[in-house]
Amino acid sequence: MKNNLFKFTAAICTVAISVSACSSGDKSANQTDSIMADSAKTVGLKPAGPAPEWGKTIKPEMQVVIEKLAGYGDKPIETLTATEARKNHTPTDAVMDLAKENNVTMPESKVDTMGKDIDVSGAKVHLRIYTPKAGNGPFPVIVYYHGGGFVIANLDVYNASAQGLAEQVNAVVVSVAYRLAPENKFPTAHNDSFAAYEWVVKHAADLKGDPAKIAVVGESAGGNLAANVSIAARDKKIMVPVHEVLVYPIAQADMNTESYKMYASAKPLNKPMMGWFTKHYLNTMIEAQDPRMSLVNADLKGLPPTTIITAEIDPLHDDGVMLGNKLSAAGVKVNSRNYEGVTHEFFGMALLVPEAKAAQAYAAEQLKEAFK
Repeated sequence: MKNNLFKFTAAICTVAISVSACSSGDKSANQTDSIMADSAKTVGLKPAGPAPEWGKTIKPEMQVVIEKLAGYGDKPIETLTATEARKNHTPTDAVMDLAKENNVTMPESKVDTMGKDIDVSGAKVHLRIYTPKAGNGPFPVIVYYHGGGFVIANLDVYNASAQGLAEQVNAVVVSVAYRLAPENKFPTAHNDSFAAYEWVVKHAADLKGDPAKIAVVGESAGGNLAANVSIAARDKKIMVPVHEVLVYPIAQADMNTESYKMYASAKPLNKPMMGWFTKHYLNTMIEAQDPRMSLVNADLKGLPPTTIITAEIDPLHDDGVMLGNKLSAAGVKVNSRNYEGVTHEFFGMALLVPEAKAAQAYAAEQLKEAFK
């Protein structure tokens, strides 16, 4: 990752928007919407070539980001060591470079950030805490878990998502830098994630937060971690999050679902990468069936109301659908939306991709409702 990435990404914020394309009216429990967001060309991004074979329905802005990412010429992650893979350019790099090239003005940040190291079993884990500049609190609290397959990425790469939620929900967001594999194998990331949540529950008031209003949010591997935090909180009988937002979560072990087949060669996430992530995080492939990894095998009863966000062009699309169905069958209130024409990792691209702006606004809306 580039050393100056956080300095640049810290300027990103998103504003809550009205998404008329999301259809009107109240949504009942377990409602699934497929969203075709307004793709008005606010920046004027135009793809250089035709839509890729793996994503014929890709939206123009999304395609431009993917083209930019491919233009760096990095080697495929699945051919690299974890250390090498962490040096590859990220989708965030592509968004930031495109913003500079197209003179996109960075909105002024509405949050302050600070770092905090906390003790976990045998180590320390770093937290980045986003606090609204306006108001004195107590604010609702969101514990956020980044993606990267348990192996790559960091708080900087996912800054736009965490900051966007802090600003739109007017909440304290605690972004968790859980330890990565293969240096730290399963279930280290899961244990770190829950330890961080426990710390937030105990210290929410110190963060200008409301201890009674804590939610969890995660993307991809982080979506898996967020759901596991809710399960562990239930089982250990501490405060269960009031809501969870799971963005294209890793939720099961079968890499032969329809979306895995259809988008096996997609970018920025493909099927070989998922196999690479799994191999690096797990001690043995048998652990892929562990209910912490394969959430569809877990006891999901008594979990908080859940929002699931999926992307059309994503091997993990069906993971989110399957998890939503399992949660619903367990009596959990589920609302979900699928965003068409976008890929895995789109959620943090609100600066350039209209569907990302819509998805963040939807997540914020769901969280604000839960915090009432």
